[in-house]
Amino acid sequence: MKTAIVLGATGGTGQVIVSELLKRQIEVIAFGRSESKLKTLMEDHNFDQLLSYKLGDIFDYQSIITAAKDADIIFQCANVKYQEMEGKLHILGESVMKAADTLKKKIVIIDGIYVYGHQVAKGDENHPQQPHTKKGKLRVEFEKLIFSNKWENAKALIVRLPDYYGATSQNSYLQPTLDGMAAHKVSIFIGNTNTPREYVYLPDAAKMIINIAENDDSYGENWNIPGAGLIAGKDIIQIARKVTGNQKRVIPLNKSAIRIIGLFDPFMREVVEIMYLTKEGFVLSGEKYEQRIGPIPATPFKKGLEETLRLLMDKMKN
Repeated sequence: MKTAIVLGATGGTGQVIVSELLKRQIEVIAFGRSESKLKTLMEDHNFDQLLSYKLGDIFDYQSIITAAKDADIIFQCANVKYQEMEGKLHILGESVMKAADTLKKKIVIIDGIYVYGHQVAKGDENHPQQPHTKKGKLRVEFEKLIFSNKWENAKALIVRLPDYYGATSQNSYLQPTLDGMAAHKVSIFIGNTNTPREYVYLPDAAKMIINIAENDDSYGENWNIPGAGLIAGKDIIQIARKVTGNQKRVIPLNKSAIRIIGLFDPFMREVVEIMYLTKEGFVLSGEKYEQRIGPIPATPFKKGLEETLRLLMDKMKN
C-alpha cells in the first residue's frame, strides 16, 4: 500500500487511521465534508507532505470515486448518528461499496459489535449473530450489503471494535467521563461502574486495522479488534482522578436515567436499547488476529488513559 484514502478522516477512528498511515510513510488522502475540520487535521500533522485532503459527501459515490481513484485501499471510517441509522446506514453502505466496486478497490469497513447481541459463546468471528436490538439488526443487514455478490470488483473486509477510548474519540460511551474529568467538572459514567468491560485504545486499534488491511488474504472476512482486557468503570475513574486531580463526583447513569434524559436528547434516547452492553459486557477474541497477523498491540489501561487524559487537558488549555 503506497496510497490510502480515509473516508470520515476527521472522526474518532478516522484520525488515528490517518496518523498511523503517516507513521508508516503511506500517502494519505483525508476525505470529508467539512473543509475547516480537514484543514485542522492538516495543521495537526504539521502539513505533512504525505497528507492531502479532498472534500466530498459520503452519500455521493461519485465524489468518493473522484477522490479515491489514486488510492490503493479505502478506509471507511465515516458513520451515521444513532438516531439516523435506520434511514441512512444502508445508503452509506451502497455509496461506499459502489465507489469501491467501480474503482476495483480494496475497502476496509470500520464497524462495531451490535451484530452479535448478547454474548453466548467465545467472542470470536464465528459468534452467532442474534441481535435483539434495532441497531444490531440494521448492522446485520449492513454486513450482508458489504459482502453482497453484486459487488463484482470490490474487495471488502469488516473490522469490529468494542467500545473505545483515546484523545480523538468523539462518540464512545466512555468519552463523557474522560471529558468531564479532564475539564475538572462533575461528570457522568454510562452504565454500572462495577461491571468489567472491554475497551480498545484507538491508537492500538489503528495499528491492528492497518495490519489486517495490508494482508491480501484478509478480505472477504470479519475481523475482531480486541482491547487490552477488562476494566471496571470505578478503576477507570480512579486512574483519571490521579492523572487529573479531579475529585468531583462521577454520576453513574443506569437505563432508567438514560431513558429520562432521552426524553430531551435524541442521541441518548437511542442509547437505551444498547445499555445491555454496559451491564453484561462483551469480550472479543483476538485469536484469529494472533494466528494470521501477529501479536496484538495492547497498551495497558493505565498508560492509555494517562496519555488520553493529558492530551485532552492540553487541548482544553489551548
